[in-house]
Amino acid sequence: MAEGASLIDIGGQSTRPGYAEVPLEEEIRRVVPVITALAHSLPVPLSIDTYRSAVARAALQAGAHMLNDIHGLLRDPGLAGVAAEFGCPVVVMHNEPGFSAETGDPIARMLRYFERSIATAARAGVPAERLLLDPGIGFAKTQEQNLAILARLPELRVLGRPLFLGASRKSVVSHVLDLPPGERLEGTLAITSLAAWHGVELIRVHDVQSNLRAARMAAAIRARGSEDQKA
Repeated sequence: MAEGASLIDIGGQSTRPGYAEVPLEEEIRRVVPVITALAHSLPVPLSIDTYRSAVARAALQAGAHMLNDIHGLLRDPGLAGVAAEFGCPVVVMHNEPGFSAETGDPIARMLRYFERSIATAARAGVPAERLLLDPGIGFAKTQEQNLAILARLPELRVLGRPLFLGASRKSVVSHVLDLPPGERLEGTLAITSLAAWHGVELIRVHDVQSNLRAARMAAAIRARGSEDQKA
């Protein structure tokens, strides 16, 4: 937060490639004490990164403000109901099995997925105004699809919802630069600058200070260009 984070995302279950699920009770044991402590000591909102409704309920009861679901409300039938009960914002991420094997337009398929997420939320009583869309860079996608989606982020705005992007240190950087995770900062900064240029509302990163500086610089240049065009 001291480096400029406006939101803290907390999770107790790794979702990196090849991950193994932890028991439900263990995930709750990991996140609830952290959220309880931070909710009473930090002035910024807390997000719970989970795809399980029981974990989401426990985290929101402990003081979390937002739900971040890597399965876009399409895996756990009860998750949308929990979000409706607590009236919280929800990040719905694109994570579609078989997506990497498809050769069609990735943005068109992603939009259809998000439409299902929005419909699921609506049936549970979560209005579209509470949803943020995450393209899910690195989840069930080829590296070429990841690059294409990053290049076409503005096309996701057709659904009228804010965007949430998490690409920090991901393998798409290694695909281009051939670097291990610990050396992917510059590639991440390039993605963050691109996202800021396109007006992405929330960018999830590891290295907060450097990414925030890059984002502010890109946003300032974009804003100045817009002003000149109006003049």
